[in-house]
Formats: sequence, C-alpha cells, structure tokens
Amino acid sequence: MLRSFLIYLSKAAWAQKLVVGWSFAWRAASRFIAGSTVEDAIRAVKTLNAKGINATLDQLGEHTTTPAEANQAADGILSVLQSVQKAKIRANVSIKLSQIGMGMDADVCRANLSRILDAAQKYGNFIRIDIEDSPWVDQTITFYEEQLARGISTQTVGIAIQSYLYRAEKDVRSQVEKGTTFRLIKGAYKEPPEVAYPKKADVDANYDTLTSILIDASLARQTTISADGRIPAIPAIATHDEKRIAFAKAYADKVGLPKTGLEFQMLYGIRRDLQDELAKEGYLVRVYVPFGTHWYPYFMRRLAERPANIWFFLSNFFKK
Repeated sequence: MLRSFLIYLSKAAWAQKLVVGWSFAWRAASRFIAGSTVEDAIRAVKTLNAKGINATLDQLGEHTTTPAEANQAADGILSVLQSVQKAKIRANVSIKLSQIGMGMDADVCRANLSRILDAAQKYGNFIRIDIEDSPWVDQTITFYEEQLARGISTQTVGIAIQSYLYRAEKDVRSQVEKGTTFRLIKGAYKEPPEVAYPKKADVDANYDTLTSILIDASLARQTTISADGRIPAIPAIATHDEKRIAFAKAYADKVGLPKTGLEFQMLYGIRRDLQDELAKEGYLVRVYVPFGTHWYPYFMRRLAERPANIWFFLSNFFKK
C-alpha cells in the first residue's frame, strides 16, 4: 500500500511542486543523487573508480512534452558522453527513451536515439536503454531493434529487463540470441497483476531464472567487459538483494563463468558496504550514478523500494 502511494506521488505534479520546494528535500535526495551537474557526477565517478568500481551515468529526467525539451535532453546526453571521454573515466551512460521523445513523438525519439548512439559508437562507449512502465516496453524494444537493424552494435547499446513482468523470460530468450546485453532489475513501477507478479517470492524466483539464462549466454558467447570498463558483458545483475547476488555468484562459479563475464550493479548511495565488498572479492561492480535537477521522480521511486529510505528522508525532515 505504501509503495503504491509513493509510486503515485512520483508521477504527481502537485506532489513534485510541494516536495522540491522543501529546503531539506535535496539534502535527503543527495544521498542517492551525485549532484546537479555533470561535473558533480564526474567527481563521484572518479571516487568510485579509485576503489576499482565502474559507473554508469544517468542524466535525470523523463517524459518530456515537447520536441524542444526532448532535443535539449538529447543534447545533454551527448555532452555527458563528451565529458566521459575527456575525463577518461571508467563509465558508460544510461538513458530513458521517454526523456528524448518516446510517448511524445516517435520520430523525434528515433532521431535523438540515433545521434546519441552514433556518438557513443564514435567514442567507443556504451549506452544502456533503461526500461520504463510496462506500456512502453514494446516500443522500447522496437526502438532498440531498429538501431541494430541500421548497424549499431550490441557493443554500443543494450537494454534493461524487469523480472516482475511475466513477459521478461520470453524477451530475454529472444534478445539474447542477438548478443543483447541486459541490466536485470526487479522493477520499480506499480504494475497490475495482469502483467506482473504481485508476490515478491515470484519476482525473486524469476530474477534467478533470468540470471541463469544471462550467465549461460555470457559463457556461450564468451563475453567480457572491455579493458576501459565501458562496454559490459551480457549480464548486469542489478540488485542490492544479497540472496540474488549469492545465487548469481554460485551459478557463475558452477558453470565456470569468469568474474569478467558479468557485473553487479547497484545504485549510488545504497549499500556502499556491499559494493566495496564485492569489488574486494574481485567481482566487477558498476554503480548507477544519477545527476541533474530533475531528481524528484527518481528519488520517490527509491523511497518506494526500501522502507529504510523513508526513515532516512524523515530524519532529514526533522533536521531542517
């Protein structure tokens, strides 16, 4: 019930206007967000790189409403790619298609995605297309496949998959044949029981199933991370759930997949202890580093995911 309410608030314009006006709100949100500028994010990545941890940068924002907004967002992503190249950091870039036109104008989205991927291919970097609410999954996959059809490599672009969706296994099996790389997540949106598992145990079980499929695919194709830390192998196991991480480690060890054949991904500001522990064990770790002024929807979804985050937020409220 609380999770559903917080996800509702993440999309409510009235709530966004209220919360971002609170002086303490950014103080709480900054635990999960690297800063308001790309320079802030680059500094955060350098700190992570010094500990042997890679990163993926995310310029926050979603669901633009005009072509001008979508084009401006795409220009920002191009600037992020240029900044990564200049700084020589071990990082790639994550994007949301709704930020660059999906849902508003398909042609605008297609053109923006093309120029972003052309730049990534030029720089030898990698773009992860994030997955959004279930109504947008088919369109996201269509845009992705169009890019492959025009010659963009799976070494340049990959997608995410949500284990709480019934369709997830079918999507993974069909795409993994193309060499698609995946960020495997549980899912952060409120979905109806007609399209997603309502019970956590079922979401977890499907997560482990998908993990094994992706590890098998990485082993079969002998995929590995690039030397500069930018281009990943097929499986990115994105979770803070220690049981899911333990399953992935055990299964990879069982089938003989080397540690360079998968990576564990976590969110900036969450379970730093676990990030450091995995890196010290020799596993590849990549931290999702969001930045920017459009932080409200992202922050609210983080509150929805973990009750502990809510107490962190409230503690900042009383420090205002």
